[in-house]
Amino acid sequence: MDSPLTTTATPAAPGEQLDALDRRLIHALSLDGRAAFSRLAAVLGVTDQTVVRRYRRLHGERLLRVIGLPVCDRLGMSENWLRIQCTPGAAVPIAEALARRPDTGWVKIHSGGSEVACVVRSFSTDERDALLLQKLPRTQNVTGVTAQSLLHTYTTPSHGQLLDGAGLSEEQVRELARPEPAGMGDEIRLDAADRVMLDVLARDGRTGYPELARATGRSESTVRRRLEYLREAGGLYFDVEMLPVHFGLTAQAALFATVAPHNLAEAGRAISRHPEIPWVAAATGTTNLVGSVVCRNRAELYRYVTERIGALRVVQQLEIVPVLRHVKRAGLLTDGIRLFEPPGR
Repeated sequence: MDSPLTTTATPAAPGEQLDALDRRLIHALSLDGRAAFSRLAAVLGVTDQTVVRRYRRLHGERLLRVIGLPVCDRLGMSENWLRIQCTPGAAVPIAEALARRPDTGWVKIHSGGSEVACVVRSFSTDERDALLLQKLPRTQNVTGVTAQSLLHTYTTPSHGQLLDGAGLSEEQVRELARPEPAGMGDEIRLDAADRVMLDVLARDGRTGYPELARATGRSESTVRRRLEYLREAGGLYFDVEMLPVHFGLTAQAALFATVAPHNLAEAGRAISRHPEIPWVAAATGTTNLVGSVVCRNRAELYRYVTERIGALRVVQQLEIVPVLRHVKRAGLLTDGIRLFEPPGR
């Protein structure tokens, strides 16, 4: 029987499971995660059946997952980055408990094994405070909690460094790229059916309209209109979630930087352009720039820190914390704990 703390299969060697077409398909899905297979096939220059077969293999072998994620600012949600200090040996069960909550993402155990980090998205201050002020402080073996509000995300869904030069051409990108969401307007208000739809899309962003209609109790046409409205208004976006190890990226770390407020936007935009950075955001607190770093190995991580980040004079202080284990990513795809049964079980 598999241990609950291990995956069910050993990842293939880098590049063994992914050829050039797989990588172009991944790039295409990162541009429009709900694009019809027929449209993807036309852009990629292959048959519909080829795209369907490739996607089903990648999804079935858990090499990728399309997920729909809320844009918290537009939906009136709060988004917080937590660093939870634990007694020795307590990080794994605490991380597992957090991973099972529907409001968490990116649950990690940092190097040293006594700190758990995660992102928490809450629809109300009551939901947020129940976790931060009541549940976590009362949790046995939690010795401290640091919470930072995420103010602005600088990165957009892209997986340039993972594609290893095998992504789409500029013309293909233009064919698939969606228009920028409408500018910030009134806060988008969600009802109970909207929340159910978001929950379903967080697990599988390509869930069909019939399934969404059954889950929400709405008609297919209503679900379709509502989903498109949320995308066009900037309240919902789709991304491709993958395991970096399948691309030969074995060194992962969290980044915490201190930048003078008047340089924060400049630093955030500059770092967001680094291919080693899948995500970076402005946050409250003294380390007002937080993010994730993914490199091929520790030697490349060292070069990135010393040469790329080191060249940014606006960064006053920097903390790089290696990730010991990912327990949960943005959706349910994990490399540290099996939250869903493998295909065929």
